[in-house]
Amino acid sequence: MGQAAVAKQLQKESQVSYKGSRLVSLVVTLILCVLAFQLNASMLTPSLPNIAKSMNVSVDLVSNVSSLFFLASSIGGVALSRWGDFIGRRHALVIVLLSLAVGTILCIFAPNLTVLLLGRVLQGASGATFQIAYVILREKLNAKTFGVVLGILTAVNGGVGGFDGYLGGVLSDKYGFRSIFVVIFVVVLITIACVMRFVPKEKGSVTTGKMDWWGTAALSVGLIFLTYFVAQGSSAGWFAPITLIFLLGMFVSFIAFWYIEKKSESPMIAVQHLRSRQVWPVVASTLLALTGVFAVINFTIVLLSQDQKAGFGLDAAMSGLLFLTPAALIGIFSAPLSGWLAGKLGWIRMLRIGILVSIAVLIVIALFSESKWIVFAAVAVLGITYNGLILTTINGLGVLLSPDDAPSALPGINGAAFGVGAGLGIGLVAPFAAQGSLTGYTTALWISITITILAFVTSLFIAPKKGQKI
Repeated sequence: MGQAAVAKQLQKESQVSYKGSRLVSLVVTLILCVLAFQLNASMLTPSLPNIAKSMNVSVDLVSNVSSLFFLASSIGGVALSRWGDFIGRRHALVIVLLSLAVGTILCIFAPNLTVLLLGRVLQGASGATFQIAYVILREKLNAKTFGVVLGILTAVNGGVGGFDGYLGGVLSDKYGFRSIFVVIFVVVLITIACVMRFVPKEKGSVTTGKMDWWGTAALSVGLIFLTYFVAQGSSAGWFAPITLIFLLGMFVSFIAFWYIEKKSESPMIAVQHLRSRQVWPVVASTLLALTGVFAVINFTIVLLSQDQKAGFGLDAAMSGLLFLTPAALIGIFSAPLSGWLAGKLGWIRMLRIGILVSIAVLIVIALFSESKWIVFAAVAVLGITYNGLILTTINGLGVLLSPDDAPSALPGINGAAFGVGAGLGIGLVAPFAAQGSLTGYTTALWISITITILAFVTSLFIAPKKGQKI
């Protein structure tokens, strides 16, 4: 029996359909896991100007608080979620949550931006909670329940109904940004206790072979070079020596990853899968969609809304209430519905519809960026198209199209594309949005629109596995 066949058999043996209170306990625990990660993004967003002022750094520099966090989440998602195939999902969840706890403590007591960024990197490793949770759902839930519950977890990816963004703004205004990390630390402690109680222990690994650490290292280094290539290109210039060095490092790392995977007996993901229409178009669509849309909601609009001269002149709390809460609140209902619709009408089709409508909404924001209420309404619609359709279908396709011999491989790499895309989107538009002018904000928005159009183009190449109807 080949490695793929053995892995498929192990997966079947581990698949137990959960029902009743057992299902509820597992789902609530997984929601807490992804929430522990998500709060670090959504609650902190309104406090970015406060962090810049408190630490006496520019808004451009403080953007690293978000971009490095998402870069770390992409690397953690690749390494730790795939490691979970070998050491068990429960063990992997505990490891990422402990990393999150240590990073949060550093952020609470950070005396300067450098220590804060170190804490954010450790926190970012918890990005793997999403991929691990999605694979657990696929293994423990039947197909009918999978789409809806995956949508519920995806809704958390947009925040807790926007209340977390609003709460982050209130805490930042009244008690300073460090109070946000105190709240997060309490959530992490509760989450660890629930994982130990409700996530089942595996009898053994769910795949054969050993963890491909060399391939993981090469891919991780490539992701780092990619992120800093774009960041340096935006600030120092695309042909600056430092930018070209990062570009060279990126190509060398990805080529090394390719050759390592070709020779590895148990690769992170086999080369033939990387070339397939089940893998590369999904990863590309995720990367481009997140690069395009995430930066608009979580960076450009936040700065625009708080800009006293060129923007709407709101404080952090009101900014979060108007421009983070509606989309996230709508996403709570639209994401599970999107999962249900994807199961009925097709995951690939619903992804394309979500991207197309999001492009139209982004164009409206760019054309009417001076109107607070038009921007407010448009961002609310993104709660359906982005927080609902795009995020749910992207996550679902990552699980459904992953190779049978590496069930966490595509979710991990797709999660990396998620983290890198979010960080790259901010890095690309930060130099323009940070100008504090209407022209700068408009330029940032059109950059995001162009990238989102490319996401739709790559989604046209996605194809299901042989005999698969998705």
